[in-house]
Amino acid sequence: MIDALVFRRVRAIDPHAGLDAVVDVVVERGRITRVGRDAAHNVPESDRVRVFNGEGLWLLPGLIDLHAHVREPGYESKEDVTSALRAAAAGGFVDICAMPNTQPINDSKTITEFLVAKARAAGGTRLHPIGAITVGQEGERLTEMADLRDAGAVGLSDDGRCVTSSAVMRSALEYASMFDLPIIQHAEDHALTEGAQMHEGWVSTKLGLRGWPRVAEDVIVARDLMLAEYTNARYHLAHASTEGSVRLLHEAKSRGIRATAEVTPHHLLLTHENVLGYETACKVNPPLREAHDVDALRKALADGTIDCIATDHAPHGLLDKDCEFDRASPGMIGLEICLPLMMGLVNDGAFSLSRLIDSLTRAPARIVGLPPPEIRETAEANLILYDPQAEWTIEAAALRSKGKNTPFLGRAVRGRVLATIVTGRVIFEAEEQHAGSR
Repeated sequence: MIDALVFRRVRAIDPHAGLDAVVDVVVERGRITRVGRDAAHNVPESDRVRVFNGEGLWLLPGLIDLHAHVREPGYESKEDVTSALRAAAAGGFVDICAMPNTQPINDSKTITEFLVAKARAAGGTRLHPIGAITVGQEGERLTEMADLRDAGAVGLSDDGRCVTSSAVMRSALEYASMFDLPIIQHAEDHALTEGAQMHEGWVSTKLGLRGWPRVAEDVIVARDLMLAEYTNARYHLAHASTEGSVRLLHEAKSRGIRATAEVTPHHLLLTHENVLGYETACKVNPPLREAHDVDALRKALADGTIDCIATDHAPHGLLDKDCEFDRASPGMIGLEICLPLMMGLVNDGAFSLSRLIDSLTRAPARIVGLPPPEIRETAEANLILYDPQAEWTIEAAALRSKGKNTPFLGRAVRGRVLATIVTGRVIFEAEEQHAGSR
């Protein structure tokens, strides 16, 4: 049994704490007890003390993902709680939020309690259910939000389906505000996207595929922001994908509307041109947009108009993607590859390292009311040991998720999570790090 973890000469980075320095960090009984240049000098040698040589490595707060699909219950062949948490730990996530579009849908206390119990039994990364807004995600009758909250839900969403009724959305915002839960909206006017396969643009025309116009997102966002202002409720936009959504969010925030938003790695990195050749790995919902949308999303993340990054981890089986484009399931995995992909954008100057860390830690924690991971004395030890120089190639065989559906297979990246720590316990460790520590 390990009583303490010691990180020697590691670059500890925590923007919220104003920390970016080469220090020693000591963890005892699940909490950080010492942070400083010589903080580990008097730690006794013992088989119960684990020492990590941090030369050239970074110590970061653990990551939080607001938007993941763990597929259980109902679709365990694609993913289950255990495999999702294993993938999350490998990606540096100490907390993930599980979307409700399972089978049965998580619209009840029973399913929420099941997910909480299953994750607790699995150990490792912590799971926080997102309950459905409406019963059966049918957009008509509100769920028992108080029961969902009491069972462990940290937010409410009909993700995959938009709450298109203004009356239902108003009631949902008002009801959820009684319990201080955010309403997380999948913004899509389904009347404008019926039969759509990808973004509406020159690529969809060339491929002969029905297009998903960006205005189908924008009109819902505009309506929802007005309802959020009218009800003074908390509104969160899932997977923002358009320049129009960015403009609407910026204006709403300038007027004090309680709105937040997330963006996915794939909407920051890819465009509709990646679908050329009928690439089903690039079929997602909302679809990949155009270069000016990507540019607007990057700038919005940099300036805080978009609050956080969320993976929208959506694992599928081989046959769900290896088929005709119009039959392929939308979505791609993201938990294990999010951080190195986003570090690439930091290196390219899209946004700062401190903004990236905030968007994956403190910002998502604030939105769903979780304690933010921090590197400071007395804080619970939820940490990542990260090698910023490690070069590796994303390969299906190395992924811990059951799903291998990502267009980034074969991509060379730099930066790798070497260890993930939750409440002072190492829940993931890369083989190369295990060989280099004692």
